[in-house]
Amino acid sequence: MISRSAIVNAITFARAPLIFMWAVFAVMGELARACPEGGARSAALAVLASLSMLLSGLTDLWDGQLARRWNVVSTLGKMADPLMDKVFYLVAFPVLVWLASHQGAGAVHTIPLLALTILYLLRDTWVTFMRTIGTMYGADVGAMWIGKVRTAVSFPGAGWIYAYYCFRWFAPLRCGCPLVDVAWPASVFALEVLLAALTIASLVTYTRSYLPYLRRALYETGI
Repeated sequence: MISRSAIVNAITFARAPLIFMWAVFAVMGELARACPEGGARSAALAVLASLSMLLSGLTDLWDGQLARRWNVVSTLGKMADPLMDKVFYLVAFPVLVWLASHQGAGAVHTIPLLALTILYLLRDTWVTFMRTIGTMYGADVGAMWIGKVRTAVSFPGAGWIYAYYCFRWFAPLRCGCPLVDVAWPASVFALEVLLAALTIASLVTYTRSYLPYLRRALYETGI
């Protein structure tokens, strides 16, 4: 019989293959859209991609809820969960940059998305380093509230950005409606600003929390 802990860990690790599936479907859908008579195939791939991203994001909700309900919270889970989050970001945001570039979205759209992607990767690399230092001294490496908020916004945020670059091309949406032509891209910009702000706030919070352990490590190494 499969243990409850194994089920929770399986849900956590499922985040990676699901987001890779999204990337494959998203790229294939974009390439199909650019081909003559590729509309139907592109739409089907876009739906599959959206479903894969949705399921990938939901694993972050399900694993935590089940771990607490079944009382199987573990150090492995605390380490694996942010790792899978990082895999999500490492795959999702570069692919979104590629989508924007491939569609000729221009610097106004592509550069903010590229900057956000770089910010995400730098923040996650730094926080991973700080967490590693913390584990050397028995620090609690569980996610902090700002990290949870950032994650909670990042998954649907990435989905919303993808929806913009994917579904805005479909005929029913290309109707000259201000909600589509103005409000939708404006919401994407606002979302990118929010994600950047949460990422910076998270970076500062984690740094402050683990800084004593870093100072201790530097002191012990004579630096």
